[in-house]
Amino acid sequence: MSRKDAINNLFLKRPEAISVAPKSPAPKDSERVRTGAISAMGASLQELADNAKQATLLRKQIADGEIWLETSKIVGSRITDRIPIDVDPKFDELVESVRENGQQVPILVRPHPDTPGMFEIAYGRRRMRVADILNRPVLAIIRDLADRELIIAQGRENSERTDLSFIEKAFFAKNLEEDGCDRATIIAALASDKADISRYITVARRVPEDIVRRIGPAPKMGRARWLALADLLEIRSASVVAEQVLEDPSIQNLDSDTRFQSVLRALQGRPRRRNVGHAQLWKTPQGKDAARIETRGGKTALVFEEKIVPAFATFVTGRLDSLYREFQHETKKEEGEG
Repeated sequence: MSRKDAINNLFLKRPEAISVAPKSPAPKDSERVRTGAISAMGASLQELADNAKQATLLRKQIADGEIWLETSKIVGSRITDRIPIDVDPKFDELVESVRENGQQVPILVRPHPDTPGMFEIAYGRRRMRVADILNRPVLAIIRDLADRELIIAQGRENSERTDLSFIEKAFFAKNLEEDGCDRATIIAALASDKADISRYITVARRVPEDIVRRIGPAPKMGRARWLALADLLEIRSASVVAEQVLEDPSIQNLDSDTRFQSVLRALQGRPRRRNVGHAQLWKTPQGKDAARIETRGGKTALVFEEKIVPAFATFVTGRLDSLYREFQHETKKEEGEG
């Protein structure tokens, strides 16, 4: 029995049997209106049934822990862990694998804390990029994660699947600290101990971020190599030399480890005329490194970390006159007491 016949049986009284008769007269206007209304009702019922099936499927997907989402509904994590690179053969291989075999491993997202209907990614940004390139939805697991849980999940997935390079871990730790994360969260996210986290952050603070981004993740380069580069970059005009090396088109087409080695060799071949001087750190009452005081060649520079103490440099410079008067007063006072 067709869907229309079923609906007619529900809403119309029809004779059980119809004898053979001459051609039926045309239906009256009232019958035509009634039939049209029933047809429309049938279509509405079918639409409701289809929507109910979709809702049931959606609930089942969520219950099973996996769901297909449009990439336009997902925003990135506010703390980046990976250094983007222009040439990434492994990513190209991933695109082809998903194109041929589909996405095998879901990404992890949470409902966006501020925007209803949107999601924030914890891990799987490469897979989401692939889905975007292929114009496909992305398979995702949705979890209600607190900020700390999101960060830990992001760090742990990288260590369990594709490990972050040393410098990526270093800048991930530094970015987490500057975002206000405590050391316990950073330790959990990177699955490291307190000493390792301190080493990561120290190196990340010594190497200019723009140079790191141009070199890339350099997965084969460990802490010792990056420390050596940090030492060399403290030599006068070393950063200029590093930038010149990285601007060479022949260097840009090489892999990240080779770019690192090219910069390192170029700096090692220069005269080691290190600026004589020393640097001090000023910390906030909360223990965060907020400024660096450098004394070199008869000059002293005070460099504020804008992410830690935004607008504080402007506050201080606006009070230089009063600070200097206070300094003169204290100096005269000490001389008088002497």
